[in-house]
Amino acid sequence: MAIILPPLPYADDALAPVISATTLQTHHGKHHKAYVDKTNAAVEDTDHAKSSLEQIIAAAEAKGDKGLFNNAAQSWNHAFYWNSLTPDALKPTGDLAKAIDAAFGSVSALDDELLAQGTAHFASGWVWLLARGEKLSVEQTHDAATFATGDAKPLLVIDLWEHAYYLDHKNVRPDYLKGVIEKHLNWAFAAENFGRDGTWTYPA
Repeated sequence: MAIILPPLPYADDALAPVISATTLQTHHGKHHKAYVDKTNAAVEDTDHAKSSLEQIIAAAEAKGDKGLFNNAAQSWNHAFYWNSLTPDALKPTGDLAKAIDAAFGSVSALDDELLAQGTAHFASGWVWLLARGEKLSVEQTHDAATFATGDAKPLLVIDLWEHAYYLDHKNVRPDYLKGVIEKHLNWAFAAENFGRDGTWTYPA
């Protein structure tokens, strides 16, 4: 079972001007595709040729296979990131909104925390909204580190690698983060993840 490159869930220009069509075409069509292609090449004719991406990530991490882990985890992280974004400005509702209020005090305070941690993060990585049971937290990971497996359930993620924003915002990461947080976080996707029994799975 080859790992696929899932299509974007919106048009290339749907997130402009915060994220331009050029950035999405390059980020999805080149960067994400390269991770997928390298993952498929690495597992071809191995015991993991028919494994899910989550199984490949877990096996690579257990074996200390950094090359395979990096490409597999980045494939997963990017697909989760595309789904974490939406063309529509939404706000959390229902049980998720209550959990946000309990953990951060308000949606505005959560926005501030995402912006602060995303801005402060050194070098490449990701900033996540996570759930452990009913408790929410904002956490950072470096490079390809992922929550595809493990005890924390990812609800949303924002990509902090320069290729996510450099064409549109140069090296001013906070401008990119503000635009994403204020206009394009997919709170419907976050609510689905909060309510599901397990962690979101990569499309097969």
